[in-house]
Amino acid sequence: MSAWFGLAASPEAFPPAMMAALSLALLAPPLLGVVAMRFPPRHPAPVVAVALPAITLWLLTAVAAHGGHHAPVSLGALDLQLRLDALSALLLLLTQLLMLASAAYAVGHRQAARIPRRAAAWLWPLLGGLTTSLALIWLAADLLTLYAALELMGLCAVAMMLLPGQADALAAGMRYLLFALVGSLAWLLGVALLLGAWGRLDLAGLSATVEPGPVTWIAVALLSAGLLLKAAIFPLHAWLAPVHGSAWPPVSAIHGALVVKASFFILLQLWLLLIPGQVAGAWVLGGLGSAAVLWGGLLAWRARGLKQVVAFSTVGQLGYLLLAFPLLIGTSEAVAALAWQGTWLQLAGHALAKAAMFMAAGNLLLATGHGGLAELAGTSRRLPLALMTFGIAAVTLMGLPPSAGFTAKWLLLQAALLAGQWPWVLVLALGSLLTAAYVFRVFRYTFVEEAPRHDFRQLPVGMDLIALLLALTALGLGLAADWPLAMLRPGGGEP
Repeated sequence: MSAWFGLAASPEAFPPAMMAALSLALLAPPLLGVVAMRFPPRHPAPVVAVALPAITLWLLTAVAAHGGHHAPVSLGALDLQLRLDALSALLLLLTQLLMLASAAYAVGHRQAARIPRRAAAWLWPLLGGLTTSLALIWLAADLLTLYAALELMGLCAVAMMLLPGQADALAAGMRYLLFALVGSLAWLLGVALLLGAWGRLDLAGLSATVEPGPVTWIAVALLSAGLLLKAAIFPLHAWLAPVHGSAWPPVSAIHGALVVKASFFILLQLWLLLIPGQVAGAWVLGGLGSAAVLWGGLLAWRARGLKQVVAFSTVGQLGYLLLAFPLLIGTSEAVAALAWQGTWLQLAGHALAKAAMFMAAGNLLLATGHGGLAELAGTSRRLPLALMTFGIAAVTLMGLPPSAGFTAKWLLLQAALLAGQWPWVLVLALGSLLTAAYVFRVFRYTFVEEAPRHDFRQLPVGMDLIALLLALTALGLGLAADWPLAMLRPGGGEP
C-alpha cells in the first residue's frame, strides 16, 4: 500500500532543481502574504499574476517523466521525510489555484463590503500560512511534519474565521478552536503510542514495521478520531455551519474547498499504510460516510440561510470521500484502482465547485444585504450571473454530466458494483437526489417575484467572474479527466 502514496522509492536526496522548486512553493506564500499585508492589493490582477502554479506544473511534468520521489530533508539536527508523487503534485497545484482565486476574490470583496483596511490586512499572511501548511500536508511523509502542518493549518483557519470581529464570529471561531485542540490532543496521544511501540515516526518505516495488535489499533483509533473531528465528519460536524455562517466568503471558500479535506488525506494515508487489512473498520468509516451524505443533505434541505445550505452541503459531500475506505481496503486491484481515481477526482471537483458556490453565495448575500433564503426573491432577474455560477457549481455537486462530480461518482459506482458492495450504490443515488432537492429549493426562492423588492448592491464584476471560472473549471474537469486520472493510475507517475 505504500506505493499509493509515493513511499515505495528508496530514500535519497531530492535533485537540486526539484528541491528549489519545492522550497519556493513552501516559502513564497507566507512571504507574499506579509508583503500584501504591508501593501494591500487594490486590484485582482497582481494576485493572479503569481507564478507558483507554473512551477508546480513543472514539478508535475518532472514526476510524469521520472517518477515520484521520497527522500529525507535535513534541517540541522532534525530529519524530515518528504515525498513528491503525482497525487501530491496535483493537490499542490489545486491548492495554489484555489488560493489565488480566493485572494483575487478577497480584493473585490473587501472593497464591496467596505471592510476596514486594518482588519482585512491580516487575511493575506494567514492565506499564505494556510497555503504553506496545506502544501506540507501533501508533501509530508512523517508524523512529526504532519502534526506541525496540521497545527499551522488549524491556527491559520481559526484566525481567518475570527477576522470579522463580530460576536457570532468570535463565538463560532472559539468553538472551532476548541474542537481543533481536542483533535490535536487525540493526534498527539496516537503519535506517542506509535513512537513508544515502534520507535519511529516516518510513514515508510512504520508501514514496514508496524504489526497488528492492541497498541496499533488504539493508536490509529486516536489518530482517526482527531482527524475526523478536524474534518467535520458526521457526527463530529457541529462546529462547521456556525463558523461559515459568520466568516467572509473567501475564507469559507478556501476552508470548505481544502482545509477539511486535508484531514481526510492524512486519515486515508494512515489506514492504508498502518492497518491495510482492517476491513471491518473500513466498513465502519464507509457507514459514517453514508450517514454524512444523507444527514448533511437533509440539513442542507432544511436550512433557512443560504450559507447554511452550502455549509451543510459540505458535510454531506465529505461523506462520499469516506466510501474510499471500504472500496480500497480488502478489495481486488481493479476495484481499488477505480476507487482511488474516483476519490481524488471527487475531492478535486468538489473543491473547485464548493469554492465557487461559497463565492456565489457571498455575492448574493452581499448584493441583497440579507442571509435568508426568503430574501433571495427577485434575484433571478437582478443577479443572473451569480445564480448561474451557483447552478453550474451545483451541477458538479449533484454529479450530473459532464462535470467532474459525474465522472468521479461513475468511477465510485463502478467500483462498488464490481466489489458487490451494494449499500454504497444506494448512497450515491440518494445523495445525488438530496443534493438536487436542496439546490432546487434555493432556486425556487430566487424566482419568487411577489415579495417586496430589495435594494440590490452593485458588486465588482470580477467577483462574479472569479466564481464563474471556478465553477466552469469543475465542469470542464469532467471532460478533461483523463489527464489527472492517468497520473493517478498505479504506475501513472512512473517513467
